[in-house]
Amino acid sequence: MTELAQALVRIRSVYDPEAGTTERAAAEYVAAQLRGLGLDPVVEEAAPGRPNVICDWAGGGFVPGEHRTLMFEGHTDVVTEGDPARWRVPPFEGRIEGDVLHGRGSADMKAGVAASLAALEAVMRVAPGLPGRVRLGIVADEEGMMLGIKSFIQRGWADEVDGAIVAEPEENELCLFQKGAMRVHVRVKGVMSHGAMPYAGVNPVRGLADLVVALRELERREQERLGEHEYLGLPWITPTVTRAPASGEAQLNVMPEEAYLALDIRTVPGQDHSELEAELRRIAAGLEARTERLRFELEVFESRPWTRTEPDDPLVRAMEAVYPGVFGTPPRYGGVPGATDGTFLWAWKGIPVVTVGPGDRTIPHQVDEFVRLSDTVAAARLYAATAVTYLSSDNSRGG
Repeated sequence: MTELAQALVRIRSVYDPEAGTTERAAAEYVAAQLRGLGLDPVVEEAAPGRPNVICDWAGGGFVPGEHRTLMFEGHTDVVTEGDPARWRVPPFEGRIEGDVLHGRGSADMKAGVAASLAALEAVMRVAPGLPGRVRLGIVADEEGMMLGIKSFIQRGWADEVDGAIVAEPEENELCLFQKGAMRVHVRVKGVMSHGAMPYAGVNPVRGLADLVVALRELERREQERLGEHEYLGLPWITPTVTRAPASGEAQLNVMPEEAYLALDIRTVPGQDHSELEAELRRIAAGLEARTERLRFELEVFESRPWTRTEPDDPLVRAMEAVYPGVFGTPPRYGGVPGATDGTFLWAWKGIPVVTVGPGDRTIPHQVDEFVRLSDTVAAARLYAATAVTYLSSDNSRGG
């Protein structure tokens, strides 16, 4: 498993059209490993050059339609490494120092992918007659618009899945909650004029600034209303990108016609995305009413609801039962601060998801990313033990 994780880290699976890299090489490597186990993986493109890998293994006692299917879910894409000179260890060297594997994607989430494959192999060896099925879904584009898991669902692969373990880096804590996310484009339209005569136009930058202030107040109200969630913390409304003009070159003495704002909104239980969108539009309409010829255009281009898996779900009970034997402690619980592929498994198909995997929660996307190999081994043991327990005891679909 160590070699598998290291080999995956050495593949630069950043989606980078200019450099000509995608997830393809990593997906092909995963598929080759599965073929080496005697399995027959399906490799299908979620988008051009961006393949998903899907592979089933069923125990000898499995009866389709009667027994459960457990999904191990992961992704092959990684975010950019940024400036390689800032890394202590080159980001795609895959260097191992003691218990630590260094590199971009080591935690997020090639260690989780390696643990999933190792767990599947272990289940095949120790429980060949298991009355259940494991479906491995290693998908593309989790770091972008999640095209991989959306394609997986749209093509019917999730239809027979009864529960899913999402192998994201969560310090091997059982995460039954995931924050929601809304991605919003805001375009503020005014009237261009000379900077010396702002009264001749309408300044969209001021409209944008007024909106940011109003959103900070909305954020404060939501935080006071909801408080701090035990596992997810506070909800946030975060402006992340501002541009004025919205396109083209800026000029000091020109008041632009249009400004642009991007919002990254993170939600918690108790917030409804449609209601939140309506409040954004109400705020924008109020600002328009204050300034003649000022207009706001809002586009919620992605909505990922918060998720909650019930604590009495059979998958949760199975993981809690085996956890002490793997870690020597009672189960530890956490929450996912962002959305995952599991968001859409839960939201679109109602599949219970538990997000749990090796790696520090805050290390993804940072320079000098790393993962502890001992944590990766423990995750693989947890996944395998969970699969055997979940797929063998009271294993009727819905039971």
